[in-house]
Amino acid sequence: MLEKIDLSKKLNKSEYKTISTELEYKLGELQRKVRELKIPVIVVFEGWDAAGKGTLINQLMLAIDPRGFTVYPIKAPNEEERYRPFLWRFWTKIPETGRLAIFDRSWYGRVLVERVDKIVSKELWSQAYEDINAFERQLADDGTVIVKFYLHITKQEQKKRFEKLLKNKCTSWKVTEEDWRHHKQYQQYARAVEEMLDKTDTNLAPWTIIEAHDRRFAIVKMYKTLIAAIERRIAEVQKSEYKYEKITAKVEVIDSHVSILNQIDLSHSLSREKYEKELKKYQKRIRDLEHEVYVKRIPVIIVYQGWDAAGKGGNIKRLLQGMDPRGYEVVPVGAPNDIELNHHYLWRFWIKIPKAGHFTIFDRSWYGRVLVERIEGFCTETEWRRAYREIKEMEAHLANYGTVIIKFWLHIDSEEQLRRFKSREVTPHKQWKIGEEDWRNRKKWDQYQVAVDEMLFRTNTSYAPWTIIEANDKLYARIKAIKTVVQAVENRL
Repeated sequence: MLEKIDLSKKLNKSEYKTISTELEYKLGELQRKVRELKIPVIVVFEGWDAAGKGTLINQLMLAIDPRGFTVYPIKAPNEEERYRPFLWRFWTKIPETGRLAIFDRSWYGRVLVERVDKIVSKELWSQAYEDINAFERQLADDGTVIVKFYLHITKQEQKKRFEKLLKNKCTSWKVTEEDWRHHKQYQQYARAVEEMLDKTDTNLAPWTIIEAHDRRFAIVKMYKTLIAAIERRIAEVQKSEYKYEKITAKVEVIDSHVSILNQIDLSHSLSREKYEKELKKYQKRIRDLEHEVYVKRIPVIIVYQGWDAAGKGGNIKRLLQGMDPRGYEVVPVGAPNDIELNHHYLWRFWIKIPKAGHFTIFDRSWYGRVLVERIEGFCTETEWRRAYREIKEMEAHLANYGTVIIKFWLHIDSEEQLRRFKSREVTPHKQWKIGEEDWRNRKKWDQYQVAVDEMLFRTNTSYAPWTIIEANDKLYARIKAIKTVVQAVENRL
């Protein structure tokens, strides 16, 4: 592909001045429209060293309002980033609705420099294609405009630019030994680029190759491509009258013989004496495992989902009772705030992913999209149905990094929930736990059960399996949960 690119394309100065001025005004106008319609935009710049990425980014910045964008220069991952899955540092930088995020290099470093310089194994960079396509599809499906540029120059042109930079003492620092090494590896990089373009050029996030021998031509092509992409998205939004409306999901009650939850035996119980003995044993073991996990830099994620009043809080408390608080974080998940609503729904969970060697416990999680958001109509049917795939892709990416993922559904029956609700109403120190929303949710028990059954069925995987905790007896539930955590971590070790 690259050898067929015509690099002789040029624009003369007067032609450039006329065209570029008009395009700059157009970009400024579109940026205001993007802000008004709450459209997030991601612009990725990849290309050869000395191809002019900095020049193009600078021109783009001059054409738009600086209050509406952020530029991210991407270097080799630092220590904090190395202790997370490779996409973590990019998920944390995705733009809010109405803003632009400009990446000077990006997640494609995994399949370019990290591949060619053998910084990661073939297994990792090969897997990265799937992860990258999933990442971009998730953002694009959520309404993000993704524009990807690859700036192309020949090996001879690159050498000429390096030598020109070296002649000027103010720019000589820009050319490093690494740059010259990569220059010698031009053909290896060309093969990697060809494969990258082939495997990641999609309808939702297409590549645009910019012929970068002539600066003026490159700038104009960048402007035109970005303008066209944003205009297409604006037209889609306006055509669909992109106004959020609350939709009440139609949830059919499934037959009892199909239900996973209806097959759970809730009669399991534990005596207080045996409970105390088992609790002491497993709390000691989990504390030892916490130290082993830290030494071997294994991240652990524990997800708690369950019915209201199923005992999630008490269960989490017993799990953590003997652990070192410096080694874990509990993330209570409620309704998203304004900042979270202005991002992809998975963003608020990605920013809480644990560092390697630490535990993160989610008290409710990303599964809210296919439970409460589905039932209450806080997202469309298309969105919650799409979420099954998105969630599995996220969990697969975490698992491939080495994360232990443990997911609990705490199950009680309707009668036990009613008993606990009434107990909370008459117990002064528990009254804060019960409110109108709990009673309202209870009326939708059958609808929630359908959603839970489908969630368990569609997102139970070998790398992130569900464990259903029989929680009518709180003592039994606590021991089963902590025992499951111990076994999962021991298996990983």
